[in-house]
Amino acid sequence: MNFIVALDKNNGIGNKNNLLIHLPEDLKFFKNTTWGKILVMGRETLESLPNKKPLPGRTTIVITTKTDYSNNEAIVVHSLSELFERLKQYNSEDIFVAGGESIYKQLIPYCEYGYITYINKEFQADKYLMSIDEMSQWEKTWESQTMEFKGTNFVFTKYKNKDILKFLFLNGYIIEVYANITCFYPIY
Repeated sequence: MNFIVALDKNNGIGNKNNLLIHLPEDLKFFKNTTWGKILVMGRETLESLPNKKPLPGRTTIVITTKTDYSNNEAIVVHSLSELFERLKQYNSEDIFVAGGESIYKQLIPYCEYGYITYINKEFQADKYLMSIDEMSQWEKTWESQTMEFKGTNFVFTKYKNKDILKFLFLNGYIIEVYANITCFYPIY
C-alpha cells in the first residue's frame, strides 16, 4: 500500500476541506501516479472533490464511521477491518491512501511507499500530517528537481517504509505485527 499527499512547510495538508494550493504539476503528478489504481479516502475527502464524486480512472474506497452513508460511485466501508478485508482483492502496490488527516494517521504505518509533494511555503491549514522525515522507519529514496509555479517552489519525493505494519485477522481480532511487537485488537 502507498500514500500520496502534498505538504506545506508546516506539514499542513488542507484547510476547510480544500487543498492548500492548486499546483497544476502536482495535480498532474497525482493523476499520473494514481491512474488505474485504487484510492482510499475518508468521506470528507471524497466530498471535497469536484461534484463530490470519485476521480475518474480510479477505483475509490471511502471509509466512514457514518453507517447510513452510501455512494453509488464508490465502495463504502465503515471500519479498518472492513477496509482491510476489501483491500485483500487488490495488489498492494496499486493501493493509494489519499486522505484526509485521520485516514493518513491510521493507514500510513501500513504503507510501503509514500509519495510526498513538499511545498516550500506556509499556508493557513486546519489539517496536518506527521513529519515523515522524523520517523526513523521512513527513508527518502527519490527527490525531483525543484519546480516553481507563480512564485511557489515545490519538489516531488518518494519514501520507503523499512518497517511496515502488517495486519492479519484471527477469530474476531485484527493482529498487527510491527517489528517484534504483536498487538491484538477486537473487531467491532
